[in-house]
Amino acid sequence: MKTVGNVLWLVLCGVWIAIGWLFWALLLAVTIVGLPFARQCLKLAEFSLWPFGRTVVNDPSATRLGVLGAVLWIIPGVLMAISYVLTGALLCLTIIGIPFGIQSIKLAGLALQPFGKKIIQTKDTTSFYANSDAARA
Repeated sequence: MKTVGNVLWLVLCGVWIAIGWLFWALLLAVTIVGLPFARQCLKLAEFSLWPFGRTVVNDPSATRLGVLGAVLWIIPGVLMAISYVLTGALLCLTIIGIPFGIQSIKLAGLALQPFGKKIIQTKDTTSFYANSDAARA
């Protein structure tokens, strides 16, 4: 069922949102300062193409974004979050589009704070948390 959801998502809005993230990645990769941000944009573009069957978890090994980085991330993050919310609202207008609209609104939160997050398969969630707890002990 997740394959059907991913194909429908790709056709309805995934391609367009991924293109938006790729635009930001290209724009940010022009400068050396923007390279970490461009990497996050590429991660979000890939996740925007196939979101079903995967989830976002906090990555304990990832570095957090500083104040300067948070200020620099505001422009692409807020613009893409707005596009996710608008897409989600349009998708929720139909009964068939409600699950896709909910997924789009979840992705809006990730667009605002992508640093310190890791995208994993939903089936691997329990093993990820077990491994991260074992690493902390």
